[in-house]
Amino acid sequence: MTTPYSGAYAVLTTTTDSEAKADELAARVIDERLAACAQVYPVHSVYRWEGKVERAREWRVDFKTRGELVDELAARVGELHDYDVPEIVAVPVLAGSPAYLEWVAEQTREARVS
Repeated sequence: MTTPYSGAYAVLTTTTDSEAKADELAARVIDERLAACAQVYPVHSVYRWEGKVERAREWRVDFKTRGELVDELAARVGELHDYDVPEIVAVPVLAGSPAYLEWVAEQTREARVS
């Protein structure tokens, strides 16, 4: 990420062109404990690419994670992704169920110290 994220929790979003790729990306990240869960669902995207307006069916993946893992999660999604310029956007979780947020914290690993 270009801007360091300092909130306690975040949702990081990406898209890919198939359900199988989205599911595999979600499973890898969850297995590596960079996110507690991922939601995968179909979306219809309209975007400009190489000077043309494109329309495509894509699969969106929303990862729930701790704020201190956002940079590492974004880097990992970028490594695993097959798009030239993948969407990798994180938004802060401003509020949430304390029990759910505690679960997110328990399911994600401690950030690595460089």
